[in-house]
Amino acid sequence: MDKKKIWNIAKLLLKISITCLSLYLVSLEVEFNDLKDAFNQSNPLFLILAFFAFVGSQIISSSRLNTFFKGIGLNIPELYNFKIYLLGMFYNLFLPGGIGGDGYKIFLLRKKFELKGRRLFQAIFFDRLSGLWALGLIISALVIFIPNLGIPNWIPVLVVALGTLLYYLVMRRFFADYSHRFALTHLKALMVQSMQVISVILLLYALNFNGKFSPYLFMFLVSSLVAIFPFTVGGLGARELVFVYGAQYFQMDQHLAVIISLLFYCISALLSFIGIYFVFHPQEIGVNKVDLKQDIEIES
Repeated sequence: MDKKKIWNIAKLLLKISITCLSLYLVSLEVEFNDLKDAFNQSNPLFLILAFFAFVGSQIISSSRLNTFFKGIGLNIPELYNFKIYLLGMFYNLFLPGGIGGDGYKIFLLRKKFELKGRRLFQAIFFDRLSGLWALGLIISALVIFIPNLGIPNWIPVLVVALGTLLYYLVMRRFFADYSHRFALTHLKALMVQSMQVISVILLLYALNFNGKFSPYLFMFLVSSLVAIFPFTVGGLGARELVFVYGAQYFQMDQHLAVIISLLFYCISALLSFIGIYFVFHPQEIGVNKVDLKQDIEIES
C-alpha cells in the first residue's frame, strides 16, 4: 500500500472520529428521543418545500460554477455541468476519504477537454470563494438584527464594503479572467445562500416554530462556515455542535436548533445521493465504467 492510500485511510478515520466525537458532545446536551418526537410532529409539506428550496440553491450553485468555467473558455452545457456537480456532491458526502468531488471534476474536465488542471482549480477555488463572500455578507446583515451580539451596525457594513472592494481589486489585478463576470457570479452566490436560508426558514415552519428567526439563521450560516473545513464527514457533527453552543449563547431551543441542522444534513444527503446514478451510468457524463473505475483508483 502506497503512502497516498495510507494517508487517505488515515484521513477518513480521522474524519469519522471527529464526527463521532462531535455527535457525542451534542448528545450530552440534547435528548435524541426529543428530536425524534419533534420530527414526528413536523409538517411534511414544509419539509418538502425546504428540500426543493435546497435543490434550487444547488442548481444555481452549479450554474455559478459554470459561469466561472466560461471565464477560462470552457463552454459546457448547463445540464452536463449539473450532472458532474451531482456526482461531485456524492463523492464529497459519501466517499469522504478518497477522491473529492472537486478533485474528480478537475480530473474529468482536464481529461475530457484537455485543459490545464491549474486553470480548472482556480475556477473552482473562486467559485468557493464567491460562496464564502455571500455567506459573510448575509451574516453581516443578520448581525444588525441581533442586538445580543452588541456589535454597532456600522461595523458589519464597513467590513463588507471594504472587504468586497479589496476582494474585487485583487481578483481584477491578478485573476482578470474571473473578474469579468464578477457581478453575475456573485449575484448567483447570494442567490445560493438566500435559497438555503429560505430552506432553513421552511424547516422552522415545518417544526411549528413561531418565534424570532434571526438567531437560528445566524447560527445556521456560522455553522455553514465551520462545515466548509473538511474535518468531519459532510459537516455532520460540526454543524450540530455549533448549533448546540450557539443555542446556549442566544438562549435558543437547543433541540429545535439541532433538529434543524440534522434535517438540513438529511436534505443535502438526499440530493447528493442522486449522484450515485452517474457512478453506475457514467456514460451520461461521457465516461465508460472502466475509465470511471480507473479514474477513482488513480485519484484516491
